[in-house]
Amino acid sequence: MANLKEIRNRISSVSSTMQITSAMKMVSAAKLKKAQDAITAMRPYADKLTELLQSLSATLEGDSGSVFATQREVNKVLVVAITSNRGLCGAFNSNIIKQSNNLIENVYAGKQVDFVTIGKKANDILSKNSAVIANKSEVFDDLTFDNVAEIAELLMDKFVDGSYDKIELVYNKFKNAATQIIMTEQFLPIVAVESDENVSLDYIFEPTKIEIVETLIPKSLKTQLYKAIRDSFASEHGARMTAMHKATDNATELRDQLKLTYNKARQAAITNEILEIVGGAEALNN
Repeated sequence: MANLKEIRNRISSVSSTMQITSAMKMVSAAKLKKAQDAITAMRPYADKLTELLQSLSATLEGDSGSVFATQREVNKVLVVAITSNRGLCGAFNSNIIKQSNNLIENVYAGKQVDFVTIGKKANDILSKNSAVIANKSEVFDDLTFDNVAEIAELLMDKFVDGSYDKIELVYNKFKNAATQIIMTEQFLPIVAVESDENVSLDYIFEPTKIEIVETLIPKSLKTQLYKAIRDSFASEHGARMTAMHKATDNATELRDQLKLTYNKARQAAITNEILEIVGGAEALNN
């Protein structure tokens, strides 16, 4: 059994760790509320804009479609891996890395797969074995639509000039504080969704349908990427809050066990001292 000083040191260490994890949990909970409100308010707009664009693109005929909807044989793929800049958030980052590796090894096996990383964790790991053409981790320092729009323009340029035939987003979609859904979402080319044949909608377009699509597509793509990063940002704080909550509970349990061990050891030491005193007294009497 460890001596009393060692146990006291361990209790002190665990208590300090518990204070840190508890503080991190409260900080993440405060940030989560703001991030959750932002993505909850934005998601209906982004989804409706994407739905409108896809439906509109499906009605365009032949070569009148946008260059962003051009379907090419997939030989070169660009994956945008969205993680966090910091750790201590459970499996949040490792799930994205696993999904990215799955795309390389299984989905796009034998094809060129490069990465744009958003988040230091993705860049640190993926850059060891894969080609990372750009690292945009600094966007989390000032997460605004304008900063994300610059990244979206880079991706659009890479697709239009033929550098890549397909662009995918890999990120955590926020469901609730304890649950994040791993998403693999096609960014480019735009997939046109066929409208329901039973629903006939007759719209008058002003300006022309093509002009509307050409104007909406860049805005929609920027919004789609911004939504994905916002989703990941909210998921990060949810995952960190959950991880720190569990860490605090584990630290509390360990501290209680150490206190029980300390009390037992202290009681045993006192008992031994009493026995030694009693034995010495009896020896003197004899």
